[in-house]
Amino acid sequence: MEHTFTPPRPWLAAYGAAIPQELGSLRYRSIADLVETACAGNGNRKAFTCVVPNGMNGSLTYAQIGEMSDAFAAFLHHDCGLRAGDRVAVQLPNGLPYPVVAFGVFKAGCILVNTNPLYTPSEMIHQFNDAGAKALVIVDMFADKLAEVVPKTGIGTVILAGVPEFFPKIPETIIRGVQKLWSKALPPVPALAVPVLRIKEALNKGRAHRADVKAMWENTGPDDLALLQYTGGTTGVAKGAMLTNRNILTNLDQVRAVAGDVMAREDLVLTALPLYHIFAFTANLMTFFELGARNILIPSPRPVQNLQRAIENYPITWITGVNTLFNGLMNEEWFAAYPPRKLKAAIAGGTALHEAVATRWRMMTGTPIAEGYGLSETSPLVSFNPLDDRGKPGSIGIPVPGCDVILLDPDGKPVPTGEPGELTVRGSQVMQGYWQRPDETTAALQNGWFATGDIAVMDEDGYLRIVDRKKDMVLVSGFNVYPNEVEDALARMDAVLEAAVVAIPDAKTGEAVRAYVVKNPDHSGDLTDEDVRAHCRKLLSDYKVPKSVVFRETLPKSPIGKILRKDLKAEVASEFKR
Repeated sequence: MEHTFTPPRPWLAAYGAAIPQELGSLRYRSIADLVETACAGNGNRKAFTCVVPNGMNGSLTYAQIGEMSDAFAAFLHHDCGLRAGDRVAVQLPNGLPYPVVAFGVFKAGCILVNTNPLYTPSEMIHQFNDAGAKALVIVDMFADKLAEVVPKTGIGTVILAGVPEFFPKIPETIIRGVQKLWSKALPPVPALAVPVLRIKEALNKGRAHRADVKAMWENTGPDDLALLQYTGGTTGVAKGAMLTNRNILTNLDQVRAVAGDVMAREDLVLTALPLYHIFAFTANLMTFFELGARNILIPSPRPVQNLQRAIENYPITWITGVNTLFNGLMNEEWFAAYPPRKLKAAIAGGTALHEAVATRWRMMTGTPIAEGYGLSETSPLVSFNPLDDRGKPGSIGIPVPGCDVILLDPDGKPVPTGEPGELTVRGSQVMQGYWQRPDETTAALQNGWFATGDIAVMDEDGYLRIVDRKKDMVLVSGFNVYPNEVEDALARMDAVLEAAVVAIPDAKTGEAVRAYVVKNPDHSGDLTDEDVRAHCRKLLSDYKVPKSVVFRETLPKSPIGKILRKDLKAEVASEFKR
């Protein structure tokens, strides 16, 4: 992949006068600099409101976030002995502690290691040891994992935080009481050989030092590491994408360049996707915090009814999500009857957005879903589909300013317009490599070009359409079948709620298509496998029609709601070994 040239940029014509063709210089030296500026400029405006399913809530202002993140930085520096470049693992759901802790990590000059709260002890041990994490902030609901994890890692301090942390006293007491006595969701904290303390105690210790916190981060520069964003856990052993301050700040400038005229300080963004995932971290947390806007945080979006009180009680203007979240919301009676009235648009990413879902959403809410594309390794945004009449349905849009894209064949040569090729990306938002994995870094990243592993097609205007993951392609008698295309056809059946497509071995064709289908309880009737195949025959060539249809109550999903084909592929592998 020896690409040192600048490829054609047919998408520039679609920018028009509103979008700059190139980015200017960075507006901040570091994420800590951005946080400090936003807090100083927005004072008593509410920055975050956490809403639990029964509607109880708590909020923090920009001024409070500034003071509390300073206190946490001082705690890390003086009480934990951490210095610039040290790693801090943060294992929290969406809630008020997350921005306090994450921003405190950046202000201490440390590196944030986002960690899924649902990880098993073995997954935690791997990630903490791989990152070399020295401190851990974890939600108290999973404190029972600590006894197994901490002795096998280099964690030197543990900080516990609760879902209702920083709520007003009465709702905090009620929620903790329900968690402890009714749902039994608060396990006892095990005795450990390292200090264990609550987040409020940590903040008070930090405040006591009266530290010059700015001195901890003012020498942090754009090229210093900010995050180890672990990825690949759905396909193999998780590895840390090394993201610098420049990577994140560049991506924020790219978001601002393409959406600055429709995002405003008065916006309220519904944050149901987890902040520890790069999509919500950049698109929700950082983008709207810099604007001075307000995040409405949902600790757990499952079941989808958990979003009801937040959507009903707050004038939501933006929603970010994945295909399954939008589909799930539209199947809720309360949402269909009273969709959010102030909504400007929704932003989709993480996985393919089905055209049927996007069309139904526009009809139900009167607003579009703008599909974008990105990865952990690109901070994440690579392309966007404009919200106005320039947008193309079924497309992930055009590359953002400051980002080049080429599509390559298996020999590493650019493919003709309209032909599928591996999406390969270059730009200042692209990671530095994989933490302590030089071989994998070299395989994925050469001369600044990152090979995404996704197969895409570009039209003559520069608009991209993701065909599928290279590794998920089904090869039927030598013909390529892309699961996304079959899944999109299945999504057009009213009787189908969700579907996923994988390959199965076939004696005649090498591989064949299998569809896993969840029936829509409102429309399914006596849905049969032949009904599914007959529907697909109307939309697809014969070799793309599922040979096998398996009905399921649910499909395996990642924390952001992405259907996990790899779990279904593992089932197939086990089934055909028999």
